[in-house]
Amino acid sequence: MVIRNIIKIDEEKCNGCGLCIPACAEGAIQIIDGKARLVKDIYCDGLGACLEKCPQDAITVIQREAKEFDEKAAEEHIQTSQKVAEIHALSTGYPSAQPMQYKNQEKSTFKVTEKHESRLSTWPVQLKLMPPNAPFLKDADLLIVADCVPFAYADFHEDLLKNRVLAVGCPKLDDATLYRNKLAEIFRTANIKSVTVVNMEVPCCFGLHHLVKEALELSGKKVPMTQITIGIKGEIISQSN
Repeated sequence: MVIRNIIKIDEEKCNGCGLCIPACAEGAIQIIDGKARLVKDIYCDGLGACLEKCPQDAITVIQREAKEFDEKAAEEHIQTSQKVAEIHALSTGYPSAQPMQYKNQEKSTFKVTEKHESRLSTWPVQLKLMPPNAPFLKDADLLIVADCVPFAYADFHEDLLKNRVLAVGCPKLDDATLYRNKLAEIFRTANIKSVTVVNMEVPCCFGLHHLVKEALELSGKKVPMTQITIGIKGEIISQSN
């Protein structure tokens, strides 16, 4: 045992979003019982690459007595347990991945009385594919949406997309750093008039709002921002500026 740098996770702050896991090359963090936890001291190198990925500021590097970092053991741990850990996390650890089924209350009586035209006016819509200098971004009202939202919210086109430029992404499965840097460049150069961030109510989805805030701060621009949260049954559950 030695006194060395090692991460500490504040369980009160942690919301189980899992954004810290891909940042840890040694596989030292897993989601267990809905919280990020250090699996073993020997897997943590104490460098803190996971810190900046945590939207809750729940991870810090401290000095305490711990077993020395074992690089070989960490590599073996990744090789033998990564797939098992991912399956476990998806089935039990992430609230966003919990299988569920619910009935549409209007399933038997709902009728389509009018067909609506698509309000999509630009392409591409995936944020990771969108060039920061795209002409349609200039002076735009930007709508940044977690990719599950259009499937959950039935009136997405009329209520949210109309008269806005759409950018879609997943804060959990995509590259958060790419998002942050690209959005910062867009804010710096495109004279965005407003930004609306729409996420689902599941914990990992709130990382999108955090990334947009970081990008605004990085750009040095002040842009009016609205956050809308959609419930998993398709209703708007909160809206704030």
